[in-house]
Amino acid sequence: MADRKTNTAPIAVHQRQAGGGLTASHTPMRKIETVAPHMLQYLKEISKGVRPLSAEQMAELRAGKTRGAEQAATVPEGAVAAALQEAEKVVGASTETIGLDVLLEYMTSTDSNCMAEPAEVPLQYPMSNYFISSSHNTYLMGHQLYGESSTEGYKNVLLRGCRCIEIDVWDGEQKKPDSEDDREAHGIREHLKNAFHKHRKSLSHGSKLKEDEKAPEEDVMPARWTSEIRAEPRVLHGHTLTKEVAFRDVCEAIRDTAFVANDLPVIASLEVHAGQEQQDIMVEIMKECWKGMLAPHPEGECQKLPSPAELRRKILVKVKAAPREPPPTQKKIHETMKPVPSSSSSSASSSDTEREVPSSVKPNKKAKKKKSKIIDALSSLGIYTRSYHFKSLDTPEAAIPTHVFSLSEKKLMEVNETSGPSLFSHNRNYLMRAYPSGTRVSSSNLDPLAFWRKGVQMVALNWQRFDSGVMLNEGQFAGTGGWVLKPEGYRGDSAGKEGAPEGMTYTTLGLKVEVLAAQELPMPKDDSKPDKMHPYVKCELHVEHLPASESTGEAPKESKEQAKFKEATRSSKGCDPDFGGQVLHFNGISLLEELSFLRFKIKDDVTARSDPLMAWACIRLDRLQAGYRFVHLLDARGVESNGVLLVNITKSTS
Repeated sequence: MADRKTNTAPIAVHQRQAGGGLTASHTPMRKIETVAPHMLQYLKEISKGVRPLSAEQMAELRAGKTRGAEQAATVPEGAVAAALQEAEKVVGASTETIGLDVLLEYMTSTDSNCMAEPAEVPLQYPMSNYFISSSHNTYLMGHQLYGESSTEGYKNVLLRGCRCIEIDVWDGEQKKPDSEDDREAHGIREHLKNAFHKHRKSLSHGSKLKEDEKAPEEDVMPARWTSEIRAEPRVLHGHTLTKEVAFRDVCEAIRDTAFVANDLPVIASLEVHAGQEQQDIMVEIMKECWKGMLAPHPEGECQKLPSPAELRRKILVKVKAAPREPPPTQKKIHETMKPVPSSSSSSASSSDTEREVPSSVKPNKKAKKKKSKIIDALSSLGIYTRSYHFKSLDTPEAAIPTHVFSLSEKKLMEVNETSGPSLFSHNRNYLMRAYPSGTRVSSSNLDPLAFWRKGVQMVALNWQRFDSGVMLNEGQFAGTGGWVLKPEGYRGDSAGKEGAPEGMTYTTLGLKVEVLAAQELPMPKDDSKPDKMHPYVKCELHVEHLPASESTGEAPKESKEQAKFKEATRSSKGCDPDFGGQVLHFNGISLLEELSFLRFKIKDDVTARSDPLMAWACIRLDRLQAGYRFVHLLDARGVESNGVLLVNITKSTS
């Protein structure tokens, strides 16, 4: 049964589900197949000049007529003629004099979409210069405390364009033999294991083996001799009632779907709770499942992050760095270094890029050395995305090119309060990840805008919950491939004085949304009677709040948080409502267009309970097109619907 709150009902293969990151080639802008009679009334007024098109939109319409046969034939065969015939019945007009056929061809094409197609994303900048579409606890399909874990979570978000996923890994439990054949096979392997140990002991009879030839401990078995019944790591939300899924199955799901939506790099963020022996198995599984996909080691020490273009079709492992052992002084190597029994002898060895701190920093001799929880073989896979425990922004780790700090939303806001300008400057050149607070047990989401505006590249969201967080993520990444170039002032190549980046200009917005009509609105779950619907349109403008006195074109003061401006129409009736041209105003608002969003929500006006969501859309302001436009709507589960909203957008900036 579907989880109503988290919208986990299965989605048909042919349906597009929002979230953020599908490329334009995978999300072609939809054409309108039919036009309802009440819509034709408004189009008739537009064609007669009662509602005139702006000069800009008229030029756009004419350009569409001259682009050639391939692009001019944008309407399904017969649709224009059928619409014109219906128009004659409704308005009694002569199509020879009003050019309604031309207008219909334009309005039913992709050219009339309220959201412009995204500009091509330049991919040659270092990774830190991009916002990356990211998922939190990707394995969960619902609630954080008792939801189901499944590989479907990974398949779902990757196919929707997500480029950063999370895997929480715990020790597995050894399986018991299910059959006589399994028990017999296991017995043979145990016999071979014991024979191996006896053979090694016989070699050492009468002489002492060299230190590196010591036989392994009795309870350790080389990985190549293990079987299906060995303990393998598992993925789950620890200390909860959530179900588990095999780590191997997760890796296989990632392998099969990582580069279906696009070929831009995927970051696998590991949260490792497994012991060292199980970490060895993790390395083995990742190298086996992701063979040819893992990011290669650079030649020499990494001085700067690579670009997404250099890492196409590559998986980057984000994992904690294993601290380097200090060189032994008083003791012999064999007295200070203990071998880790594992299969990691064939793994890539640690390189100079894996140091926790620069070599110029001397360790505190008085401090007691903490045993590393991450083995070198696993840590070595974190080539460009190596996690470090966050202490402050002025520690040696904060200057390592490949470091990543992961902070909860609460912790990150605390850092912003005390070190806002330094946080912003850090995120120009280094990677950071934000994730939801542990108190969000219902899988609700943080506000990603608050963190994008601080330059955080990876803002992890619960994609199974279609709240404002995921809607804004869709507005940010729709059609982009999941990697969006930051605004100029947020990049490492545009550093001005700390906290006031060059190249970032705030403007004052004047926005008017005239809401005309809608058609084919999807109904809320469990509702099946269109005549019982009472839809209304709610528009929310998500911007960073700036008082008029501070609208100077400079970066906002860190103490100011975002403001959300809301306006709504009166309710209408049915799934093909006429809103009569109600006007919603948003004026005199200072903002940065690349990080401001207009969200449309169509809700059913009910009195007995909270108004259920019928449909929605979210558009970044720099992609919001002025004029008479159709807003293409998604349903409450984020699935593309046939619903459209006809609006007239008037937008000005100064």
